[in-house]
Amino acid sequence: MKLLLVEDEIKLSEYLRKGLGEEGYVVDVAHNGVDGLHMASETDYDLIVLDRMLPGIDGLAVLAALRQTRQTPVLMLTARAQVEDRVQGLQSGADDYLVKPFAFSELVARIQVLLRRAQGPRGMGEATVLRMADLELDLIRRKAVRAGQRLDLTAKEFNLLSLLLRRQGEVLSRTELAEQVWDMNFDSETNVVEVAIRRLRGKLDQPFAAPLLHTVRGMGYVLEPRVP
Repeated sequence: MKLLLVEDEIKLSEYLRKGLGEEGYVVDVAHNGVDGLHMASETDYDLIVLDRMLPGIDGLAVLAALRQTRQTPVLMLTARAQVEDRVQGLQSGADDYLVKPFAFSELVARIQVLLRRAQGPRGMGEATVLRMADLELDLIRRKAVRAGQRLDLTAKEFNLLSLLLRRQGEVLSRTELAEQVWDMNFDSETNVVEVAIRRLRGKLDQPFAAPLLHTVRGMGYVLEPRVP
């Protein structure tokens, strides 16, 4: 899931970017309303976390402009706790409203609710548990199990395995993995994908008899069961 965080408080934005990244989200950050509106208009985000008080263009103006072209879910942050402020924010098109200071766990919970709501009937029909052979991935509980044994994955490893499992049997290039999981353009000088694949393979395959994650030389990686 890809989020846009529009927040001018540098320390808070970095804290939220890091925390949401650890929760498995890819997070872009804008520090003013002008950049935030441009990014929100030009990129397909799953959700936007928008501060109300911003330099350049304030959050309400960003929201009003955005709603002319996009219906991306918006969670508005604000230090203004008055009822009329919350009502104004919601009436301006925000999908939820969270008053500062807030608990990070509450922010994450509200984001999860908005994302589930945005998926609607389509999302309700989608599987929240992915399976292949003896591997099971619970997307809601963020839990990976193989042959009944819990796999201790990092957030990036979980996202990497989720992508491979969603597209099981399909060879994915390093470039695509870098874009989808790390939100980065592939750089031949970095080995971030290879390192992550090696670590994932160590947890996913090495303790078990039949490997599931395979390297396709010169092309990329594929997750599939193979007959010995």
